[in-house]
Amino acid sequence: MTSTAPSPTAGPVATCARPGADLAAAVDAVRRDLIADGHAGADEAATVAPQLVRLAEHYGNRPFTPLEDARRSLDVDRASFSRLLDLFGQVPGLRHAVEAGPAGKYWQNTVLPLEQRGVFDSALAHKPVFPYSVGLYPGPTCMFRCHFCVRVTGARYDPSALESGNAMFASIIDEIPPGNPYAMYFSGGLEPLTNPGLGTLSSRAAARGLRPTVYTNSFALTERTLDRQPGLWDLHAVRTSLYGLNDKEYEETTGKRASFGRVRANLQRFQQLRAERENPVRVGFSYIVLPGRTHRLLDLVDFIAELNEAAPDRPVDFLNVREDYSGRDNGRLTEAERTELQEGLLAFEERVSRLTPTLNIDYGYALHSLKTGADAELLRIRPRTMRPSVHPQVSVQVDLLGDVYLYREAGFPDLDGADRYIAGRVGPGTSLAEVVERFVGDGRQIAPHDGDEYFMDGFDQVITARLNQLEADVAAGWGDARGFLR
Repeated sequence: MTSTAPSPTAGPVATCARPGADLAAAVDAVRRDLIADGHAGADEAATVAPQLVRLAEHYGNRPFTPLEDARRSLDVDRASFSRLLDLFGQVPGLRHAVEAGPAGKYWQNTVLPLEQRGVFDSALAHKPVFPYSVGLYPGPTCMFRCHFCVRVTGARYDPSALESGNAMFASIIDEIPPGNPYAMYFSGGLEPLTNPGLGTLSSRAAARGLRPTVYTNSFALTERTLDRQPGLWDLHAVRTSLYGLNDKEYEETTGKRASFGRVRANLQRFQQLRAERENPVRVGFSYIVLPGRTHRLLDLVDFIAELNEAAPDRPVDFLNVREDYSGRDNGRLTEAERTELQEGLLAFEERVSRLTPTLNIDYGYALHSLKTGADAELLRIRPRTMRPSVHPQVSVQVDLLGDVYLYREAGFPDLDGADRYIAGRVGPGTSLAEVVERFVGDGRQIAPHDGDEYFMDGFDQVITARLNQLEADVAAGWGDARGFLR
């Protein structure tokens, strides 16, 4: 189980961004470190240590603050602020404090990995490069009609598109540059397992050294499907989205009767088969905590423990837990909701430690923040802060027709307004790299409309916020230090 609790040996500096931290002790430790390592004299160290701790506390909670705003909050001149930034980098505990703070998942999961690969540099420079992440949306249809899904009722791709579409997907797999095994995943859109060629595509990706995950509802993850598509065993991971924990909840969400029972049976058999085959494919789940349903987390643990009984030597590998309080003003929880979630997560973790101790849990951005005791507030991008140039250097999604979508929630057939976020089409004579090169090279801009923010998922919003921050830093003359951490 992934823990967010600080190490018992962690010092006051490394934990200074967290609620309830001993800031005075952190300031004293920073002051002593600066003097002992020869980075500052006694007088300067006494002055800058409190400011450095304030910077760590700030960026550990509000990672997308432009540097000029941070400078103003400290009320220092530019030369003094530049000196602070230099000194910050000399105290490793301060960087650790930011990365382990309430907003640490923004840094750890998304921002810093992309910074290390230079992805943001390409986007800022409007340089056409092959996307860091490519989502292939191969499903021609879906057996569910979930009430939260933006899919247009009845929308699907004509089966005649499968042959050419799968050939197009194969060509994209072949052009993905080496060096990033997690560059590609299968999702939707519509349900990937409704494509009878998914196994062949999975094998092709694995042969190129890729490690793709399929995001699925697992309704079609039957033994018959696996027999027909043995290439599915070449997947790196199968991530199942759970829409409840009994048939009633599933039917209320998906509109399909007895669907939970089938999904559970499919997963139990999959557990047995991967154990028998000694296959390395990973199994995990995505689960969203809805308002008033925090108590269902305990039932979720019981469900996973039941699946583990089907293959005791191959327990479920991972769980991604998210919350959806999207109807709340500014994405904030009420005090009662916050308390309910915090208490529910404590009970959840206690049951996990007893029943599924090997389960790796990712709480995402907001729940990680809430677990540390800070307010859980989801990042929200609005049309006025969306980027007309988008970010195809970072991420694109390709549907069965070859249309390249610029946001992850736009790749649904017939979705009103989504066609404005198509960068181009991959097909005979046109590669994905060429689509991105033309979009970026031509300087195409998409003026956001009201409601367009719903085409963005959480990843798109984080990328947009980071790029906006970086541009603000460069414009304010802080290009050398842009983004605070890199």
